[in-house]
Amino acid sequence: MSAVSTASPPDLRGRLRAYVKLGKLSFYDYYLSLFVVWVALPEPLLWEGRSWAVLALYTLGYVGVVAATVALDDVTGIRDGSDARNYSPESGALRDLSRKPLLSGALSVRQAELFGWGAALWGAALWTATLAVAPHSAPWTAVAMLLVLLSNAQYSYGLKISYRGGQELILVTPGLAVLLPYTLLTGEVTGLIVLETVLVGLWSLLVSAYSNINDVEGDRLAGRRNLATLCSPAGYRRVVIGFHLLEPLAVGIAIAVGAVPAWFAALALPLWAGRVAQARAGLARGQVLEARMLGIRLHRWGIPLLLLGNALLLHV
Repeated sequence: MSAVSTASPPDLRGRLRAYVKLGKLSFYDYYLSLFVVWVALPEPLLWEGRSWAVLALYTLGYVGVVAATVALDDVTGIRDGSDARNYSPESGALRDLSRKPLLSGALSVRQAELFGWGAALWGAALWTATLAVAPHSAPWTAVAMLLVLLSNAQYSYGLKISYRGGQELILVTPGLAVLLPYTLLTGEVTGLIVLETVLVGLWSLLVSAYSNINDVEGDRLAGRRNLATLCSPAGYRRVVIGFHLLEPLAVGIAIAVGAVPAWFAALALPLWAGRVAQARAGLARGQVLEARMLGIRLHRWGIPLLLLGNALLLHV
């Protein structure tokens, strides 16, 4: 398969659409954490303009961080040929080739690089503004935000962290979109927020884990060292099962230490039923892209469950 299409360059509107696809701006799942944090705030902070400003600045900055990550990942994917191998016509609607504008020829590699670094600068600027506006900005929060920015930008580019055994560590960082803004607003870390940080990180991981099964041969040829390429197929299935089990384990520990009441587990039961279906599709039937899509939907369904739990626990 040719790595890049020879289609004619798009017009301005088409190029803007291509940049939206390059930055995965329609993939809003990571930014839903804004609502989780807001409903978890103590009552006096809920309606303060400063709270809304911090949440808006953090989220808009995170849009830049994610856009930089995926754009620079696509640059590396086009250069080493892994995207051309992993995005085949057979994947159809389960993996839309049009979402890869470098493969389709809608953008050049140079344009994608400039977009990626511009998005990283956007994220850095808005996160700096977030720290300036936030009522609480302990040094560790600034360090954590800097590490998220740098490590995500180097995910598949520069240091290529995802090629050197650090992929899964980066994939759980979306959970920090719960922890960091909450801490910036309240100056504290609660057991509830720790649990929800872990859950959102796991939800991100349980999407990518199935993508990695689909991509394993292309990633091996490209030299990416992650759990999928380092393990045997049976070994990696056990790893993914372990990821699934971490979700109820985290809730169970949170209940045991008194971070959340026992009824919190009941809220998660519909989500866990969906996880069983996801594992059946991806691990039992081998429909890994179907399991990936189900993981995306479960992430989106999980956010309202957390909102309900936070509202019942803190505001009723």
